[in-house]
Amino acid sequence: MAAQTSTLTDEDVVARVCAGDRALFEVLMRRHNQRVFRVARAIVKNDDEAEDVMQEGYVLAFEHLADFAGRARFSTWLTRIVVHEALRRVRRGGRLTFEDDMDDRIDERDTPDPEKLAGDRELARAVEAAVDTLPDSFRTVFVLRAVEHLSVAETAQVLGVPEDTVKTRLHRARTAIQRQLLARTDSLTPAIYDFHLSRCDRVVTAVLARIGR
Repeated sequence: MAAQTSTLTDEDVVARVCAGDRALFEVLMRRHNQRVFRVARAIVKNDDEAEDVMQEGYVLAFEHLADFAGRARFSTWLTRIVVHEALRRVRRGGRLTFEDDMDDRIDERDTPDPEKLAGDRELARAVEAAVDTLPDSFRTVFVLRAVEHLSVAETAQVLGVPEDTVKTRLHRARTAIQRQLLARTDSLTPAIYDFHLSRCDRVVTAVLARIGR
């Protein structure tokens, strides 16, 4: 399937899925699994729960695929759905701290215990641990901008916040992480929240089973 669909844009695939070729939805999932996992993981802070969010987000996207109007890129539209699902889940669990005043409290946070970052752990995991200490609003912006390389405008659109807010949160997130990791963040961020093939296959199989019922 990959060779046959590699030249198709996301919009082409969406049109074919809407026309009845439901199996092609797998192409969209495999194209965007890494980003979807990372943004879900940034919000719920748990690998397994992020996987659950991915499944729910994909099912919702499939159910509303006909509503995709192309005003934004498909990846942005999909990411926004996943963000909403992740936020819904953490709000339900009472774990959300997306208050605006977190912007003023970031410098007051304690740095992680150095022992937790010691030993033979890969440095990428140390970056991931540092990212997890950020306030929810900073962590999500950091993953979207620094890890997934969304533009400021796209990030603002996904999160429903002003572009200036995105810029401020990213700057303060970087400052906090660099303070913890001796300015090594930029070279290591592409490796965090890695999405392995086994997880990719598991999510795709589960979603295909659900939408095929």
